[in-house]
Amino acid sequence: MSKLFFAVLAVLGVLLLPASASVGEDGLHKEPWFNMTFRDIGEDIATAKAEGKRLAIIFEQRGCIYCREMHEKLLSDPEVRDYIQANFMVVQYNMFGDEEVTDLDGEKLTEKTAARKWGYVFTPTIVFLPEEATDAPVNRAAVATMPGAFGKWTFLNMFRWVHEKGYEGDEHFQVYHARIIKELRDAGRLDAEE
Repeated sequence: MSKLFFAVLAVLGVLLLPASASVGEDGLHKEPWFNMTFRDIGEDIATAKAEGKRLAIIFEQRGCIYCREMHEKLLSDPEVRDYIQANFMVVQYNMFGDEEVTDLDGEKLTEKTAARKWGYVFTPTIVFLPEEATDAPVNRAAVATMPGAFGKWTFLNMFRWVHEKGYEGDEHFQVYHARIIKELRDAGRLDAEE
């Protein structure tokens, strides 16, 4: 009886997982709308721009509980997912991977040596690239970087702030985020605790 009970629980657990919770052979959680590229960052910036989008690189690693949470709670949320899909070309990198990457300065690296070169040590880390390629390494060319996992509104507002080019203005992200949260509360979309 107990074996049947646990078998039913296991099947239900698999069936109830969000569609975005699939895991690839590399152990990373996958979204069907992530872009597969040759990881030439200059080319990826140009491709994103041609599609009317911005390039965002997400560094993840096998077994990362924060990455899993990002996929299961944030990237599966229709409001978050739809906004990102409409405005960003997202390319996933494995923090310890061996796939070849071409940095904006032309250097050829592996994913893991790129992460070291650019100083990214947390997963997930999301790197937002400029609209035009430069010859500076990614970490210096990036317009914003989001290290770690956050709640829905911080996560989504960072994507909005980058899309709206908030980094070019005087409103720091934290001020922008606080303003948006207040607007959401005033509109009745958030509780006082959120």
